[in-house]
Amino acid sequence: MMKNSQRKLDVICLGRIAVDLYGQQIGARLEDMGTFAKYLGGSSGNVAYGTAIQGLRSGMLARVGDEHMGRFLRETLQRVGSDTQYLITDKERLTALVLLGIKDSETFPLIFYRDNCADMALVPDDINEEYIASARALAITGTHLSHPDTREAVLTALNYAKKHGLRRALDIDYRPVLWGLTSKGDGETRFITSETVTTQMQQVLHHFDLIVGTEEEFHISGGSTDTLQALRRVRELTPATLVCKRGALGCSVFTGEIPDSWSEVKLHSGVRVDVLNVLGAGDAFMSGLLRGYLNDEGWDQACRYANACGALVVSRHGCAPAMPTKQELDDYLLREQDVPRPDQDARLNHLHRVTTRQQQWPELCVFAFDHRKQLADIAHSVGAEESRIPVLKTLLLEGAQAAATEAGLKGKSGILADTTYGQAALNTITGQGWWIGRPIEQPGSRPLELEHGNIGSQLIDWPLEHVVKCLVFYHPADPETLRIQQEKLISEVYRSCCKSGHELLLEVILPADNPDQDERYYAQIMDRFYQLGVQPDWWKLPAMSPAGWKTVSEKIEQYDPLCRGVLILGLDAPEEVLKKGFSDAADMPWVKGFAVGRTIFGEPSRQWLMGAINDQELIDAVKQRYLTLISYWRQYRPALNI
Repeated sequence: MMKNSQRKLDVICLGRIAVDLYGQQIGARLEDMGTFAKYLGGSSGNVAYGTAIQGLRSGMLARVGDEHMGRFLRETLQRVGSDTQYLITDKERLTALVLLGIKDSETFPLIFYRDNCADMALVPDDINEEYIASARALAITGTHLSHPDTREAVLTALNYAKKHGLRRALDIDYRPVLWGLTSKGDGETRFITSETVTTQMQQVLHHFDLIVGTEEEFHISGGSTDTLQALRRVRELTPATLVCKRGALGCSVFTGEIPDSWSEVKLHSGVRVDVLNVLGAGDAFMSGLLRGYLNDEGWDQACRYANACGALVVSRHGCAPAMPTKQELDDYLLREQDVPRPDQDARLNHLHRVTTRQQQWPELCVFAFDHRKQLADIAHSVGAEESRIPVLKTLLLEGAQAAATEAGLKGKSGILADTTYGQAALNTITGQGWWIGRPIEQPGSRPLELEHGNIGSQLIDWPLEHVVKCLVFYHPADPETLRIQQEKLISEVYRSCCKSGHELLLEVILPADNPDQDERYYAQIMDRFYQLGVQPDWWKLPAMSPAGWKTVSEKIEQYDPLCRGVLILGLDAPEEVLKKGFSDAADMPWVKGFAVGRTIFGEPSRQWLMGAINDQELIDAVKQRYLTLISYWRQYRPALNI
């Protein structure tokens, strides 16, 4: 038998996995929802996700449909490192869906769309013994005990788990609607007594080493609405450790006989928070509990993890995306006495934002052609119609793609493009694994204005992978009224990005009308914005001396060591000037790459707009100029070489 230390996975999660469509209008009836947010859901899917971000090596054993929603679930798990080798693609059935709403702290309308869905088609033949043996533990959720086929699949997996010495855990996860006890539209009801369900649950309890449930879930398992009596009946059937979740109070752990009174039961106290959404809190609890359990940290610590995970989730929208990461949870537990309201703690909320990013960008070579005014000016100067600029931008993208392919820039290429002229280019590149930034500022505005109005109303329509790029002309010596006006708008943009889930690139340029252009002001400006609570995911700054980059790096390390980093902007500088800038930043790890535009596209675009070169010549010229800058960057950052 393989030793635990040699096993590939810590835990395999077997059970429900679905797409959650969460109503975004808090306080509305589900009938009145206007928009929905899409998240990974399903109890087992949530636990596979939650344990992965808690640092465990998790795997998901289930089925999803051969369609967009199934791929979404697979990709979401893969992004956090959860193994999907046995997340089987079902060619005949669709991925399960759940529609949810948040009416108030006690009311959560919920509809399961699970008729003949993919995850309930799991059969014993889907259970691979070698895969089960590759893990230290198997975690089951109770829904898969409700149907004969999935029940047999669960029992097959449990038998393999016993044979190979895995720890076996059950989250009772009782949903009456999924046992056929309510109308199909009543997913909100959490408890109905049923002798049939109780009997079927009791037939399998002896298979488990750990059983977790709410008081009501132990009621159904033990066949009594007296919690201690129900626990005693469960104890008669299994020696498993029983963890009873007791709501806001916390939880209790039973490793031996069940006492006669709650006064004899140790309570592991929970964290007090204002409840926004209880849905998913149990899955977060299970994720934290499994972290402590599988790392043999003892029940006190395991329950600390579990209670804190559950508390953080009930204060947030969604299930899986609301779960804390290991870094976030550890930070909270180090200072929990000083954080009476974790849901309102700025540091925790920032940690959650930055440690749940979906993709890493260790280096970036970005072709910036988000210019609007400059291209319009070029068109006017050569007598070309502005209507040609959108076509120009699609050709610029072709040049960028050709250069990225030739240079082997996979995972390190990006563009900055606008919607005024570049919407077609944005539509083409979205979803292809590129870093994509979009400007929001009115070109040349000072004080800063947004091109398309209120930032919140803009971001509703943006793909989540698009990065908000905001350019501000700012100087510490600006008049106070101007500084405050610009700072207020930048702060609003940052808060909106935090709310929507978009990243923010803040580009800062000293205004040309101020003769004092000392590069030391950039670190001072960063300090000011950090003091205001603005923590951009990216900074975009002009080239500086090594000393200038050193002070910029110190500010990032001081205020936000989880910042993505800095991109060097171009300002239409000649190639040799940019090369010198790349050289000066060579030893600065916080400088992650460049975002350069006019140096690449300026002259070729002018030639094309005046009819001096054709489409292919434009593409080739842009490609070559982009490749030249990539080669300069690689000269000083050899790690980028493929």
